[in-house]
Amino acid sequence: MSGAVATVGGMTDAPWEPPLAGTEIEHLTGALDRLRATFRWKADGLDADGLRARVGASSLTLGGLLKHLAVVEDHTFTAKLRGEPFDTGEWDGPEWPFTSAGGDTPGELYAGWDTAVQRSRARLAAALADGGLDQLAHVSTPDGRHASLRRLVCDLIEEYGRHTGHADLLREAVDGRVGEDPPEGWRPTS
Repeated sequence: MSGAVATVGGMTDAPWEPPLAGTEIEHLTGALDRLRATFRWKADGLDADGLRARVGASSLTLGGLLKHLAVVEDHTFTAKLRGEPFDTGEWDGPEWPFTSAGGDTPGELYAGWDTAVQRSRARLAAALADGGLDQLAHVSTPDGRHASLRRLVCDLIEEYGRHTGHADLLREAVDGRVGEDPPEGWRPTS
């Protein structure tokens, strides 16, 4: 790519943009990667105070969201998909990523999320090559019905949609950053 972002019917040809006309896998993974990129852009380049900033009475922070989504990425493509052991090393209940993030450095939070996403992309690619979206995952309901890989990907898209909205509000409160997508040429700085 030459650095320019081509516009086609209001859509851009940015690296995080889903295809205009692709396969189901390309659209689902493209939608997930677009949300990942937008979330990462919203959280990018902040110091410890920025990552700990809150809005109103909420205890939610961008640092907490980075750590939570890193845990969700790993849990989705280990325990839920394959039934592999999942251990954060410090797990102390579902609120742990949110409550413990304040003690982490910005570098630890960004690296934790970045490496979790890299692991997830590799695990998802391997799973897609080994059975596609219709394959059944390890996770099941109490009556024994298993979720498909498609369901896991859709659930992760939903999780990012919810938390990218939170990140919009938090980042705007920190320094006024607004926008739907990262700007042309953006790459994580932290």
